[in-house]
Amino acid sequence: MKYEFNITKTTSPKEKPNPDTLEFGTLFTDHMFVMNYTEGKGWHDGRIVPYGPVTLEPAAAVFHYAQEMFEGLKAYKSKEGDILLFRPDKNAERTNRTNERMCIPLIDEELYVEAIKALVHVDSDWIPQKEGTSLYIRPFIIASEPFLGVRASREYLFMIILSPVGPYYKGGLAPTKIFVEDEYVRATPGGTGFAKIGGNYAAGLKSQEKAHDKGYSQVLWLDGAERKYVEEIGTSNAFFVIDNEIITAPLEGTILPGITRDSVIQLLKSWGMKVSERRITIEDVFKAYEEGKLSEVFASGTAAVISPVGELCWKDRKITIHDNQIGTLSQKIYDTLSGIQLGKLEDPFGWTVKV
Repeated sequence: MKYEFNITKTTSPKEKPNPDTLEFGTLFTDHMFVMNYTEGKGWHDGRIVPYGPVTLEPAAAVFHYAQEMFEGLKAYKSKEGDILLFRPDKNAERTNRTNERMCIPLIDEELYVEAIKALVHVDSDWIPQKEGTSLYIRPFIIASEPFLGVRASREYLFMIILSPVGPYYKGGLAPTKIFVEDEYVRATPGGTGFAKIGGNYAAGLKSQEKAHDKGYSQVLWLDGAERKYVEEIGTSNAFFVIDNEIITAPLEGTILPGITRDSVIQLLKSWGMKVSERRITIEDVFKAYEEGKLSEVFASGTAAVISPVGELCWKDRKITIHDNQIGTLSQKIYDTLSGIQLGKLEDPFGWTVKV
C-alpha cells in the first residue's frame, strides 16, 4: 500500500446492534480515523484508534467561526462477501472543493480514499447485511487551533467515523410530503450552497421545524434571489418528471453537487431519456400538474438513495403526485442504483470500489 496508517485496536469492543432495529446515525463502530494538519508540516500522523471523545480547547476555531466541512458515503457487503464503496473518489473531489471554499488545506484525494478503505476494513464486521441497511461513513474536517480571531486556522483534524444504519426514511420508499419554503432561503449566488458544511444545514433547521409542524417531512428550497426557482429538497437533490423530461436544478453554486444526483443523470442518459439541468419555477411545476404533465417528483442523496415525493405544499396550494405512490421511474432508478451498490447488478460505469 502507498499509504500506511498506525492502528490501535480497541480493548473493549461493543456489542453489534440488531439489524432489525437500526436507525440512522445513532450508533457508531469501534474505531475512527484521525489525522492532523499543522501549518508548515501539512497533513500528518494518520491513524486508526478506538472510537471515543475528542479533546479540543474551548478556543478552538471550529467553535467560534464554524470553519469545518463534512462528507457522507456508504459501504455495503455483497452476497459474495465483497465490501463495496460507491464512488468514493467523488467524495474526495467534493471534499477539496469544499475545503477550497472554506480556506481548509486541500488533502491528497488518494490518501482520503485509502483512509476510508482502511477504517472500513478494520470495522468490516459492523457492516449490516439486512435489506435496506448499510455502513454510513462520515469523513469531516474541523479547525482545531485555539484562537479568537477571524482568519483561517493553522491547525486541523481530519476524522472519519462509521455508523451502521437502517433506512434513512423509516417508511422506506413510501412517498414523502414536502413543504415548499418561500420565506427562508438556503443559499445565494456567491455563497456556500455548493459546499458540504454544517452551516448550510444549521441555517435550514428553522424551516425544517416549520415543515414538521405542518405535517411535512422535508423542505423544498427556492432560490434566494427571487424565491421562485426550485433548488434542493432538504438534504437531497430534486428531480421533476414533466412531459417525459426529467428536470433538475443546474449546478450554479447554490445547490450541492450530489454524487447520487450525478449517478441518476448518467443512468437516465444511458437509458436514452431526456434529462435537463435547468432552472424551473415552482409555478411551472404546479402548472404542469394542473395540465396533467407532472408524472413524478423524487429526491436523490446518499442517505436515502431515491426518495419519491407524494405531496407538495406551496402557500395554500397542495398537489398529490402519482396518487401518492412511488412512480415507475423512481422505482427503476432505486432498484438499479441500489443493485449496483450492493453488487447485485452489473456496474457498467465502474462506480463500485472494493475495499
